[in-house]
Amino acid sequence: MVECNIDARGKAARLLGGVSAILAASIFAILLATNSISIDFGWYAIAGAYFGGAFAIFEARAGWCVVRAMGIKTPL
Repeated sequence: MVECNIDARGKAARLLGGVSAILAASIFAILLATNSISIDFGWYAIAGAYFGGAFAIFEARAGWCVVRAMGIKTPL
């Protein structure tokens, strides 16, 4: 079902992007929880960033890219 379709550079890029997204979402969550910033849809953005980061880490671990699986060529 999930077949490896990216190389080591693609895996590294997805892992770095996923970890960065989760780190940024954590910082944003702390700022939002302490009322340092106030945004109406902030928790939805945090949830989206966590999900996106976790999915990118899954892609890196599996060696699979959903965009490539759909037939779109990516540079990495």
